[in-house]
Amino acid sequence: MSNPIVIACLVAVFSWWFFTGIILLLVRYSDGSSYRSRRLYAICSLPFLVAGFILMQYSSQFVSVLAVYLSFLGAMLVWGWLEYVFLIGVITGPNTSNCPSNVTNAERFIRAWGTLAYHEIALLIALGSIFYLCWSAENMFGVWTFVILYFARICAKLNLFFGVPRINVEFVPATLSHLKSHFRISALNWFFPLSVTILTFALGCWIERLLSVNLLNDITGFTLLSSLTAMALLEHWVMVLPIPDAKLWRWMLPQEKQKEDHFRRKDYHGL
Repeated sequence: MSNPIVIACLVAVFSWWFFTGIILLLVRYSDGSSYRSRRLYAICSLPFLVAGFILMQYSSQFVSVLAVYLSFLGAMLVWGWLEYVFLIGVITGPNTSNCPSNVTNAERFIRAWGTLAYHEIALLIALGSIFYLCWSAENMFGVWTFVILYFARICAKLNLFFGVPRINVEFVPATLSHLKSHFRISALNWFFPLSVTILTFALGCWIERLLSVNLLNDITGFTLLSSLTAMALLEHWVMVLPIPDAKLWRWMLPQEKQKEDHFRRKDYHGL
């Protein structure tokens, strides 16, 4: 267990599992609460967002294994807070109605954008802020961590919009139930092969960098980036392959009666 590559892989996988599980747990806890209560939850959790930015800015000035892990943690905190406030319905978009089934693709895209607009703007502001705080710093691994999360999420959302064979909304909260009407079940769309190719190319680039560096901090950083990109790639393949990934988190959530839904598949977490 002293191998830095093995340790970094385990840290990346555990962080992905842990942060996803905690967010799902908190979202399930707040589901059904009033908007005022959910807004209070978002405000009370703001220190995590601030801590994430501070960790990224501080650790970007140092070249060490600890600094790499701190920058990675900072990026996960920023990302986690933004996902949390979206899933509890505090920062979403102006459109909260279901998408009619008889609209054109152009109108459907506009309506879908309206359900996410404020959150997309918040993500873009966060990305710009991270670049402003950390660009050209000694340690850029936190920046690239957030970039991977950002673009992998965009690819995933576009695939859900264009249509993929396997979609589930098992863990989507009631406050965002209108999102289901914007998803499309269909055969593979034209964007899926492109998005998978982009992620595979990015994974190859990180692995190439990992094999070419000698410093321990660089080995740790590129292992974290490679592992995170590999998991993003896996989440894309879950859209077409019967991989029971939701079982990784379902055990930690309270049991509740499931309603029948034509989108539902029991082994997909839907995020």
